[in-house]
Amino acid sequence: MATAHDDVEPVTDRVHETSWSANLEKPVYADDGGLVVEGAIEAIQHTAAGNHVNLVTHSEHGHPSAYLYAALDDRFGSAVTCEYVRQCGCGGHVTKVHVENEP
Repeated sequence: MATAHDDVEPVTDRVHETSWSANLEKPVYADDGGLVVEGAIEAIQHTAAGNHVNLVTHSEHGHPSAYLYAALDDRFGSAVTCEYVRQCGCGGHVTKVHVENEP
């Protein structure tokens, strides 16, 4: 079941000048892989260069290398690098995205 993207609370409401974590593991993200990618892009756009954002993604979509990394590379190119951190005990995944340049 797809969620109306306008009905989803924004990942953040400010630019983070330090490293931070974005929770893309809420139930609304389980139903919509496209929403996970959109949330990840939003999180990266709200991360200042020289910092990183930990993207915590829902287990429903599997390992983020299967659907997220290529989408981020297409959108940001060399401005970001992805580093898989670990799988959470609940099954979700943590990916550290280093923001090298302003996205």
